[in-house]
This record gives sequence, structure tokens and C-alpha cells, in this order.
Amino acid sequence: MHDKTVLHRHGWDNQTMVTEFLLLGLTGQSKKEEIVFGMFLWMYLVTISGNLLIMLAISCDPHLHTPMYFFLANLSTVDISAPSVTVPKALVNHIVGSKSISYSECMTQIYFFIAFSNMDGFLLSVMAYDRYVAICHPLHYTMMMRPRLCVLLVAISWVITNLHALLHTLLMVRLTFCSHNAVHHFFCDPYPIMKLSCADTFINDLMVFTIGGLVFLTPFTCIIVSYAYIFSKVLKLQSAHGIRKALSTCGSHLTVVSLFYGSILGIYMHPSSTYTVQDTVATVIFTVVTPMVNPFIYSLRNRDIKGALRKIILRS
Repeated sequence: MHDKTVLHRHGWDNQTMVTEFLLLGLTGQSKKEEIVFGMFLWMYLVTISGNLLIMLAISCDPHLHTPMYFFLANLSTVDISAPSVTVPKALVNHIVGSKSISYSECMTQIYFFIAFSNMDGFLLSVMAYDRYVAICHPLHYTMMMRPRLCVLLVAISWVITNLHALLHTLLMVRLTFCSHNAVHHFFCDPYPIMKLSCADTFINDLMVFTIGGLVFLTPFTCIIVSYAYIFSKVLKLQSAHGIRKALSTCGSHLTVVSLFYGSILGIYMHPSSTYTVQDTVATVIFTVVTPMVNPFIYSLRNRDIKGALRKIILRS
């Protein structure tokens, strides 16, 4: 494809600066990209419809107006928003036969990609805490998980993730991009973009490992600690029925946690210079696949959600 890169020259440093990037996609081959386009379109539509159904079921059924489903509705909102940052641009570019994305659009993608990805982790940790209170302190659940606390937990999570996204975006803006502007990805993933910079990315990498690591590991640690207490409580139960009942409320959440953290752990916990094709595939899993399968995991393994969806279908 003809490179329509827009460049301008700064006299003070005699460098050509990139004002747009080329998103080469996952394969870089036109025939394979047709297949990828079809898959992405199908997965995006399934993601939107599936998560909207979850939100509709929760809002329409008064029995689901509990902390657990309040957090699940927020997770569905993030699962709609996250792929909407990246997938539509890739689909539109394919339709119009372009691969370009402007510099400002790219930085905007990076901001919202980081914000929504981290918000997923924070919501999963809050949901783990909710399950801990429900199983380990059932008699005090209503008092401990008050509506005001639930809203506060979600609000604090949004503030932290947006400040974190702003920090990394501002650090990305300070980088200089010279003549190379081809990104072997379908969106502006921070690591491939950093690899294109002709400036030193040490500060960026340092922030990923320190602040980024802290923002990533804090909810992950909360999930581990919550489930450690949950499993210790479950093992003390006498009846097999009690054990099954306790674990059934955690099964869906654990599946989603495994999918999300399993794919993200190996990508961003190493320097940007070592980013590979395997990392690109893993990115697709937690940016496109995980938001798509979350509604199925929660609806297929949750009687309350299935019951609410059945009522909506029968009513319509």
C-alpha cells in the first residue's frame, strides 16, 4: 500500500516528525486481513449485544439490584467501551481501504485503552471482595456492602484508572517519532508505538514497571487475598452441598479473572523493546475476546441472569 505518511520538519533539530501512523493489522496480508475483518466484526457485534443484554437483565429485574450485579453491570459497560475504542477504527479503515490513524487519534486510543483495561482489573477485584464478604461474612453482608460503599468503590476505581491513563499518555506525547510510522497491530497499543520512537523510552518503561505495575498488581493482589480467605472458609464447611453453593457463586468470576490476567500478565511485564507477535495475539484475547465471552460466562453459569433474560424474552 502506498505510504501516505504526513511529515513536517522542525528546523531546530532537523528531524522529520510523524503526524500519523499506519496500522498494518495482525497479518499484513490483504487476503488474511479479510478473514480478520469478518472475525472482528462478528466478535464486536456479539460483544455489544451480549453485554447490553446483561445490563438490560440487571436493570429490569428488581431481584438483581444487589452489589454483585451492580458491579457486573459496570463490568459490562467497560466491556462495551474497551473494544469500542479500537475495533471500529480498524473496521472503518478496512472498509475505506486505508491504514492510517492520525497522531491525535492514536494518543486518544492509548488513553482510553489504558483506562478501560485497568478498570476491568479494578472491577474484578471489587467483585472478588464482594464474594469474600458474601461467603465469609454472610450475616453482615448487607451492612458491609452498602450502596454508598459500592458506588464509592467504583468511583475511586474510575479516578485511579483515568489518572494512570493520563500519566502514560502524557509520557507518550513527550516521545519523538521520526520517519518510521508503521505499526504491526490493528490499534495503537502503547508498546508497539514506543518501539517506533527515536527518543529514549527509559522513563516510559520505568513508569510501566513502577506505577503501571502498582496499578496492575494492587487489584490482582486483592483478588488473590479475597479468594485465599474464601477457599479457607469453604474448606471448613461440613456439607458438600454448602461447598458447591459457595463455589458456584465464584466460578464465573474466577473464569473471567483467569482469562483477563492470563493474557495480560505476559504482555506488559517486560520492556517494550521485546514486544513480539505472540504479544499481539495475547492483546487480541483481552481486548476483543474477553469482553465478548464475559456475558456468556456470567449468563450460562448464573441462574439469576438466565432467569431475568428468560423473563425479558417471554415478555417481548
